[in-house]
Amino acid sequence: MQKFEYTIKDEAGIHARPAGLLVKEAKKYESKIMIVKEGKSVEATKLMAIMGLGVKYGETISVEISGSDEDAACESFQSFLKENL
Repeated sequence: MQKFEYTIKDEAGIHARPAGLLVKEAKKYESKIMIVKEGKSVEATKLMAIMGLGVKYGETISVEISGSDEDAACESFQSFLKENL
């Protein structure tokens, strides 16, 4: 399992547009990607679940990735977050 933390830098937090892009990115991999905020975890492939976390600017999320392509998924997901959120 790969794990990393990321602090949201987008002033709007994780809102609809970036959440949709995040889901699209997560669906590229076979690995299961979970986003965790304050003990609540959701699958990164579920748009409404991500929106339900209500992640705002300056908050830190944890990302947990497990599966056959977890190394590639972890690297790509970290890059995605830095570029978009």
